[in-house]
Parts: sequence; C-alpha cells; structure tokens
Amino acid sequence: MLKPRYIMVGGFLGAGKTTAILKAAELLQARGERVGLITNDQSYGLVDTAMLNSHGFATEEITGGCFCCKFNSLVEAADKLNETTQPNMFIAEPVGSCTDLRSTVSYPLTQMYGDNFTIAPLSVLVDPVRAQQILGLKSGKTFSQKVLYIYEKQLEEADIIVVNKADLLTDDERDRLVEAVESRWPQAKVMTMSARGSDGVEEWLEAVFSTDLDSIPSMEVDYDIYADGEALLGWLNLQATADGDDIDGNRWLLDLAGHLQTRLSAEGAEIA
Repeated sequence: MLKPRYIMVGGFLGAGKTTAILKAAELLQARGERVGLITNDQSYGLVDTAMLNSHGFATEEITGGCFCCKFNSLVEAADKLNETTQPNMFIAEPVGSCTDLRSTVSYPLTQMYGDNFTIAPLSVLVDPVRAQQILGLKSGKTFSQKVLYIYEKQLEEADIIVVNKADLLTDDERDRLVEAVESRWPQAKVMTMSARGSDGVEEWLEAVFSTDLDSIPSMEVDYDIYADGEALLGWLNLQATADGDDIDGNRWLLDLAGHLQTRLSAEGAEIA
C-alpha cells in the first residue's frame, strides 16, 4: 500500500500559495485522489481556510505560530484529517514569513513519521514582480535587509522554485527572471506557473511527484536576524460588514485596497 504523500508549499507573503494549492487540489481530486489541506498563520479564523473549505476540501488550520515551532500541531492536524477523509495527499501551506522548513519540518517528518508519509520535495513559490525587484531586474521598492534575509533563505532551501503569476510577464521578462533565479539558487529546479488560470499546475505536480525530498545539507540560519525580520512585519486581520440596497462588493474591496495602499505607501511601507 502506498503511503500518503506530504506536500509542503512555501513562499513569501503574496506569492499565490493558497490559489496554487486550491488548483492543485482540484486537479488531484479530479484524478480520484483524496486530498487533505493544512493551513497556517499567526492569527485565528484564517481566510485561507474558509476559502478552501468553501470549495469542499477538508482543511485543518494551525494558528498562533508557524509550522517550525508547532511541529506537534502539524502532526495532529494530519491525524484529524485521517479520521475524517483519510487523504492520500496532504498539502500544507506554512506562514509566508516562515523558513528553515527543511530542518524543522521535512526532516523530522521523515525521521519520525517516515512509515506514515512520503515527504515530497519542498516547493517555494515567488511573486514575479517582487522577484524582479529583489534580483535587480526591475526598479521598485524591496524589503529591509532583515526581511530580505527571510525571503532569500526560503529560496535557498527549495527543491523546486515556482515563478507564479507568470502571465504578468512578457516572454522576455519571464526568460530573464528564470535565468536569474537559476543562477542565484542553482540547487533548485525552476519552473513557471500561472495558478489562477491553472497554467503550469499539472507540470508543477509532475515535478513534485517525480522524486522524494532531496537530502541536501541543512542551511545555516541566523535566528536572531530571522526573528528581527519577522518582528518588522505588521499583520492586518480584518473583518468588515457592508450594508446597503445595492453594493458592488468587488468594487468596494478594490477601493479599500487602493486606499490602504496609498496610505501605507505614503508611510514608506511595502505591502505583502
């Protein structure tokens, strides 16, 4: 009997992880696979969980900290999913500011629960515009050095780097970005994908299933810089209710997001 496959999908805030996971789950379900999803964030009542549940997927959430410091909760979440849907595919999405997942999650899962799961290669998604700015291919704001440290460490430990939202790029921009990512992080297989339209999702899954987790040496992480970088990030958790006879919810959300962006940009803040 084949062991369930445990797929972890990392990447910085705004990389499109939740959308990619949803599209991957839909594709796997269409193939007859039983899929269980695990979400993760610093706060409670996650929007990601609600969205995935609304599409009919069994989803457990781990809140109040990232996978790396809540390993037992991660295992418990898998156990809960086993009690209800018995997935043969688990897909887990860590907090967007989390790194060192290989040492704190993937390797312990392999060593302690290797009889229960096959651990897939670590995928890390990137937003193409942000990656272009960080790699000097495009002008624009980037992060402070300590936040940038987290971003780069995420990519340093990746087995597969997926440039998501590739539909935002021209062919030339895409080729230049892929070349730059391959040069900077040569240990990883680099792919492009546009998860929102499902373009490239099947190819990504083929890469995930083509091998198990690679046993490359664990990277060095300065946890003081890591903690300082996370402390520089602000988190907005907001619920709002709009009441009226004729409300365009999409227009309202766009206006709200634009207003927030204008105010935060005036303060020199970068939105993830």
